[in-house]
Amino acid sequence: MAALQFDVLCGRRPGLTRDLPPGKEDLQWVVNTATLIYDDTDAVLVDTFTSVDQNQELVDWVRGHGRNLKFIYITHGHGDHFFGVKQLKEAFPGARAIATPAAARQAAHEGSPEYLASFWDKAFPGRIPKPPVAPEPLDGDHFEMNGHTFEVIETGYTDTHDTSALWVPDLRLVVTGDVAYNGIHQYMAETTTESRREWMRATDKLAALDPAVVIAGHKIPDNPDDPKILAETKQYLADFNRLDAATDTVAELYEAMLQLYPDRANPGSLWGGAKKAKS
Repeated sequence: MAALQFDVLCGRRPGLTRDLPPGKEDLQWVVNTATLIYDDTDAVLVDTFTSVDQNQELVDWVRGHGRNLKFIYITHGHGDHFFGVKQLKEAFPGARAIATPAAARQAAHEGSPEYLASFWDKAFPGRIPKPPVAPEPLDGDHFEMNGHTFEVIETGYTDTHDTSALWVPDLRLVVTGDVAYNGIHQYMAETTTESRREWMRATDKLAALDPAVVIAGHKIPDNPDDPKILAETKQYLADFNRLDAATDTVAELYEAMLQLYPDRANPGSLWGGAKKAKS
C-alpha cells in the first residue's frame, strides 16, 4: 500500500463584511484552503473555493499532481467551501463529491437561486460558478481510498450548524474546515454565546485525536499547520464571550478584541460577529 502525502492550496479573496470602521483596510481579506491527500495514483480533495477563477486555479493545481481525483469531501455547507464542486466534477468526471447528510442539505440551500441572489451574488457579482453543484450525502462515518481510511468527525455547531472535519490516521492529519482558524478572525455572525461554547468543545474533540498536522479552513498562507491552532481558536472564542459580557456596544466589543488580536486578517468577520452579539 503506497504511503499518503498531502498538499495545501490557499486562495485569497475579499472578506464578506465590508462596512466595518476604518483602520484595518490592509487586512480586509481572507484566505480559504483546499487540501489534497494522495498516494501514487489517486487523491482526495477537501473543500474548494468561492469564485470561478479561484476554482479554475484549483482544478489546474489538482491536475498538476498527476493523480486521479476520487473524492471531493466538503466539510460544511458554506458556499465558499463547496462552490468549486461544479468545476472539479467537470474536470474529473469520476470524482464523487460527498459530505455529511446535514452538510449536503445546507449546501443545497446555499446553492439555491434564492440564496445566491440574496447573499453570494451581492458579495461576488458574476463570479460564482453556476449552477452550483452540492455534494451528495455520505452514508456512514468514513470512506476509503486504496486501503487508507478517511474518518469523518462531526463537530456540531462551530461557525455554522452541522460542520465536520476529516481525520486521516495514517498521517495524523486533521483537515478542520472552519472548526479551526489560523491567523484569521473567526466568522461568528451565525453564532450565539452558547454555540460558541459548543465550538470550543469541538476544538477539544479534534485535539483529543492528538494530530501532528492541523489544517484550518482559513489561514495565513505562511503560517504553519500547527496543532496549537486548535487551542488558539478556543481561546479566541473564550475571549469573545468574556468581552461580549464586559462591553455594551458593537464598537466597544470590536475594539476590545482588536486589542488582543490586532494582526489577524479579515476583521470584517469580527465586526460581523460583534454586530450579531449586540443585536
